[in-house]
Amino acid sequence: MSKLTSVCVYCGASSQVDPAYLDLATRTGQAIAARGIRLVYGGGNVGLMGASSRAAKAAGGEVLGIMPHFLTKWEKPNPAIETRMVDTMHERKWGLFAESDAFIVLPGGIGTLEEVVETLSWQRLELHQKPVVLIDRAFWQPFIDFIEGTIESKFTPEAFRQSFFTAETPEEALDGLQAACAAS
Repeated sequence: MSKLTSVCVYCGASSQVDPAYLDLATRTGQAIAARGIRLVYGGGNVGLMGASSRAAKAAGGEVLGIMPHFLTKWEKPNPAIETRMVDTMHERKWGLFAESDAFIVLPGGIGTLEEVVETLSWQRLELHQKPVVLIDRAFWQPFIDFIEGTIESKFTPEAFRQSFFTAETPEEALDGLQAACAAS
């Protein structure tokens, strides 16, 4: 892969979160578009998903949403953004994976956690070597602590520490992803 052309953003779908998280999502969408990278996401027009995708689109970026039909009752797609409709969550996750060179993980809930864990698990099983970055270390610290505990307990190999990195800003995250893609 040598060039980062498409990045998947995993993030929360709640609009009732601290506005700082919505701002982070907006800045992430803008930063992705500014670098000419396509943003791929879960297709909803709510929460951090909506904020990042709308910001990327408004900044002239290419955006692809992938959403199962049944979710439209909660997470309406944005009609201004290309959205591929699928039947199941598994098809959605596979589509997000297949359409992306790397992954940015913003704050989110159980769905975001499930997505990042599966992506890291696939990486651990050597099914891919796509880079993963968690933005907002303070938010993700409990997850990082859990991973460290599994390493210390010998459930996970030491090398797993290299499976992802953290960043505080979208620009720092994109710099790291671009460097990782160029090195692979």
